Amino acid sequence: MMTQADKGERFRALHARTGAFVIPNPWDAGSARLLEHLGFEALATTSAGFAFSLGMPDTTVDRETMLRHISALTSATELPVSGDLERGYGDAPEVAAETIRLAAEAGLVGGSIEDATTRADDPIYDIAHAVDRVRAAVEAARSLPFPFTLTARAENFLHGRPDLADTIARLQAYQEAGADVLYAPGLATPEQIREVVRSVDRPVNVLMGAQLNLAALTGLGVKRVSTGGALCRAAFGALLRAGRELRDAGTFTFLNDAVAHAEINALFAEPKRA
Repeated sequence: MMTQADKGERFRALHARTGAFVIPNPWDAGSARLLEHLGFEALATTSAGFAFSLGMPDTTVDRETMLRHISALTSATELPVSGDLERGYGDAPEVAAETIRLAAEAGLVGGSIEDATTRADDPIYDIAHAVDRVRAAVEAARSLPFPFTLTARAENFLHGRPDLADTIARLQAYQEAGADVLYAPGLATPEQIREVVRSVDRPVNVLMGAQLNLAALTGLGVKRVSTGGALCRAAFGALLRAGRELRDAGTFTFLNDAVAHAEINALFAEPKRA
């Protein structure tokens, strides 16, 4: 069984090798086990997917509930797990720092802090305050007894602010504050992604999209590709289609796409991989 230090080293090393790697986002212990079975090398939590699994909107789960979820998910797999820690569950830099320490105690070897406020009237933190939050999170990460990969997220493009220059300025400032990985979810074009990668000297994570595959993203210089809440939404999409078929047609053809009971039962009976 790998120690947390082993997982931290393994996760850090994934960012140093040639090419991009996919880090899928399970939303519960079962989906984590299935993704581990498929051979992925690391996982990341999804705040949206977990919230949806509780029947709640994204960004409404409190820190204590999220930490319990993180503990359950990291206990379900031997893979390194990074956490979507939203804004760190508070405005103050010291709250973001405490969230990093608590998330590490729950089993994470990496995590992200974003600059979105969750307030519709003022959705993005002032850059100076955002940098202070990242710096505090980095200091907390560096105080841990194992390598913790800290990702800093610039959220402009997810909040109606497609300002590439400001996004790059933020990522550069987060780099200077010590972030290990940089992430601007919502970038819309290959040109935007290429410009971000060219403008920083840290590994860049992007959110996958249907328009670009892994080979194309590798060619743009991307190092890590996450799926966000997409896998959860895909599973919920299958559930909704099956439910509508039951309700509207009274038929059961959705079973044609369902995994067999014996197959999934056998998968969950397998030991966790080292």
